[in-house]
Amino acid sequence: MVRTLSLVGLAATVAAQFNINHTQYGTSPPVYPSPQMSGAGGWEGALEKAQAFLAELTTEEKAQIVTGTAGPCVGNIGPIERLSFSGLCLQDGPLAIRQAIYASVFSAGLSSAASWDRRLVRQRGAYIGAEFRGKGAHVALGPVVGPLSRSPFGGRNWEGFSPDSYLSGVLVEESVYGIQSAGVQACIKHYIGNEQETQRNPSTVNGTTIEAISSNVDDKTMHETYLWPFANAVRAGTASIMCSYNRINGSYGCQNSKTLNGLLKDELGFQGYVMSDWLATHSGVASIEAGLDMDMPGGITFVIPNPSFFGGNVTTAVNNGSLSTQRVDDMVLRIMTPYFHLKQDVDFPPIDNFSSRLGFFPASEYLYNFTLGPIVDVRQEQHAQLIRDLGAAGTVLLKNANGALPLKTPKNIGVFGNDAADLTQGQYSLSSTGTTLFQGDYNIGTLAVGGGSGTGRFTYVVSPLEAIKARGRSYGAIVQYITDNEYLTLGGLAALAPAPPEVCIVFLKSWASEGSDRSTLIAEWNSTVIVNQTATLCNNTVVVLHGAAPNTMPWRDNPNVTAIIAAHMPGQESGNSIADILWGDVDPSGRLPYTIANEETDYAKNLVNSTALVTSTDPDAWQADFVEGNLIDYKEFDARNASVAFEFGFGLSYTTFNISNLQVQVNGSNASRTPNPAAPVRPGGNIELWATLATVSVTVSNTGSVSGATVPQLYLSYPEEANAPHRSLRGFEKVVLSAGISGTLNFPLTRRDLSYWDTRTQQWTLPTGAIEVHAGFSSRNLPLRGSLTV
Repeated sequence: MVRTLSLVGLAATVAAQFNINHTQYGTSPPVYPSPQMSGAGGWEGALEKAQAFLAELTTEEKAQIVTGTAGPCVGNIGPIERLSFSGLCLQDGPLAIRQAIYASVFSAGLSSAASWDRRLVRQRGAYIGAEFRGKGAHVALGPVVGPLSRSPFGGRNWEGFSPDSYLSGVLVEESVYGIQSAGVQACIKHYIGNEQETQRNPSTVNGTTIEAISSNVDDKTMHETYLWPFANAVRAGTASIMCSYNRINGSYGCQNSKTLNGLLKDELGFQGYVMSDWLATHSGVASIEAGLDMDMPGGITFVIPNPSFFGGNVTTAVNNGSLSTQRVDDMVLRIMTPYFHLKQDVDFPPIDNFSSRLGFFPASEYLYNFTLGPIVDVRQEQHAQLIRDLGAAGTVLLKNANGALPLKTPKNIGVFGNDAADLTQGQYSLSSTGTTLFQGDYNIGTLAVGGGSGTGRFTYVVSPLEAIKARGRSYGAIVQYITDNEYLTLGGLAALAPAPPEVCIVFLKSWASEGSDRSTLIAEWNSTVIVNQTATLCNNTVVVLHGAAPNTMPWRDNPNVTAIIAAHMPGQESGNSIADILWGDVDPSGRLPYTIANEETDYAKNLVNSTALVTSTDPDAWQADFVEGNLIDYKEFDARNASVAFEFGFGLSYTTFNISNLQVQVNGSNASRTPNPAAPVRPGGNIELWATLATVSVTVSNTGSVSGATVPQLYLSYPEEANAPHRSLRGFEKVVLSAGISGTLNFPLTRRDLSYWDTRTQQWTLPTGAIEVHAGFSSRNLPLRGSLTV
């Protein structure tokens, strides 16, 4: 039977949005009606095509366009054969087309962020988009900026970029440009406040439904931190945004009219469509009126016992007058306009047949005739090279005592740790449940990406041990290795005592996956014992960490630990990437996109979980008040003036750099405090927010003896009226310089960069006082200082 569509009026919807029984920290006032798209941002011609297509649709076909259905992809919109519309194929994920074979597995968002390299990140997006298109996927479910990494313990932080909203904003913008340049729709996720896995969905305790966690966020924090990177994505023209599982200020993310209608479609001028996360829709008309345009996944399957809230219910609601045709038409236009804009109606490849074998739905339940093509190989040599290059670029050298690295030609190399080896439990880590089919938390095997829907199916992985053995063979070295951590903790290194290696390389890993949050920030599998035992044997111990980050390092000050490398999640070329860094083929130019604390207890955990909550029968018990505001990661440590192990933006090189000659140029004077409210709103918001009001320039010099790359960074400190963090990143650029060469870098500063969000006027507002300017090589290495007034 078709589930009856709730015909609850807007009054009940409004009441639901104020259903905050346990907190009043953040509120989501109602915003209705849902704004209609205009085609702004260069979509006007595509909108005309979508309008012509819309004019041919019946009410039932309109409902079909906005509702997921059974099909070969992880998400499907059914075809309409009479209009030559072949439907839409939506596929995971942010680093690979997961539901496929013969596809590449790229670096995770975390590794991309650690590169601080705009060019490589855009190229990554373009190659990912090309592989999705080659497999017949219209929509790539990524990239990720939610979670932003409010908590360092967040289980899906690795899918996104950085807890810094500015850095995440730049990289998601580059990613959207890259993906959509290949003619594939980007879907930015998860909107918004999706900052923990624990209780992200409703649960049941003793027969009582316990609602998903509510992220309670104040208006200033929402704009200055969590909404910031979504604005960049919208400005880049993203086709779609996926609303999240969690509640926001008491209202579910896919039914919150303030965040969907108010912030996204009105304030940011978003022209595309909002799709639900899978099973994140909790109502019909109420969600539609609040701004949801597409319900996923839809259909009746063995996985989901109930049908969609949309589908036939939309038709019923339109026919009985409880849902306006105008709203449904706008939903269809928002879905179809990006389709035409990216020319997906012209010579788009058929859906790769392999998808149907691992589909979310069994083929017997397909309601529509999807066109399937052959299994195709979309991997390219340049894709593999990009993965290798970006893997190295996202590798951060944290310690390098006595010039331990780069390696020269050591003749006796030791390789230890379970992360060094090739995979032993398969090439696909969809789940962390430990099942045989989709093993996740594996004991032995390198951790090149995390688990869950954001993972990839490897066709190959170059393990660190494989790459090091190959490098050693090239000049006749001995490579001794033990990859069983249990054996190592039992004294396995004793066998090496007669012939200790010249260098011992220890590979550690930290597992992370969708569905659960991290329980510790120390690498798992007895990592501390293994490092200390290795360092006792070997006075030249290099430690490499793969997987989730940040990691705290109890052994970091051991004098025999001569080098530490954070290698993150580099993808299928993992071993080659780390070998390139170890032997100095590539200068380590990665920089930390997060802060590494001295101890894991130094972080504000910002993760709601307790035994009392797990067993509570209070439906509204799970509440996360974002009382820290904008003070997450380095901004938190700066506010407390707390010491850290390695600060945000930090990273060493094999050469040295100097920064000098800071210059500030303000474009004009006496700028208005707020943007002109009559200025057009284009994707990304009021166009005046993106106007450059000042430019800061610096001179960067390579003062060492070899070529290398560095990342000069610009931070601003705002006057007291802004109530802002001590310092905020507002510019960066990776630069490659030969030894002895200098170059000038310019950092343009937009009105948004220079403003704070005034909750009283509801405007981005320029401060009246001077803004301090700091430039250097990390958040705590800022030798240059100036000021500007606009």
